Amino acid sequence: MAIVAPSFLAANFLQLQSAVDLVNQSAAEWLHIDVMDGMFVPNISFGMPVLQALRSATSKVCDVHLMIEQPERYINDFKQAGADVITVHIEASRHLHRTLQQIKSVGCKAGVAINPHTPVNSIQEVLHLADLVLVMSVNPGFGGQKFITESIQKVAQLHQLRQTYQYTYLIEVDGGVTLENAPLLTQAGCDVLVAGSSIFNATDPTFVIDNMHAL
Repeated sequence: MAIVAPSFLAANFLQLQSAVDLVNQSAAEWLHIDVMDGMFVPNISFGMPVLQALRSATSKVCDVHLMIEQPERYINDFKQAGADVITVHIEASRHLHRTLQQIKSVGCKAGVAINPHTPVNSIQEVLHLADLVLVMSVNPGFGGQKFITESIQKVAQLHQLRQTYQYTYLIEVDGGVTLENAPLLTQAGCDVLVAGSSIFNATDPTFVIDNMHAL
């Protein structure tokens, strides 16, 4: 069964309590929280105060995706705010080994993310440190974008590397994930489905979550 991580970037910001209640009452195990700084990506979202508020309202896993420059500056702050998983981008982290070790040292699971143009082999040297690998299936920065189908091959490649070297990381996909493409992702080896618009804009969000979770 897939782990479903509703992306709060797509939630109604005026109704975050309702969004948390929806996820709490559903089969989704994680909350996916996108942090954007307006520099690494051309958008600004939420930071520590919002994470802290979400953390106080749920016992589920808070999966924090840092789309920010020099993420190592804020690792401890996000841990203190309630993160369980912290993911950083190879494209934004100059000393990736050190940053992943830093995340682990504060007691969080460490994730590494790659943008659509970034090949899997660019992170092979740190896969033994990763608890999670996030494949971006859209260019990061905005919700509601169209899924990039080449991402499926990246998932398959990461799954093969995991089997070959007996790594233990989870494979997560974020961007344009729907009920139509989710089965292709899980068949390729994806463990965690991040879905924003397809859940929060759905007529029946629980139906979408349940069907993704069943994959």
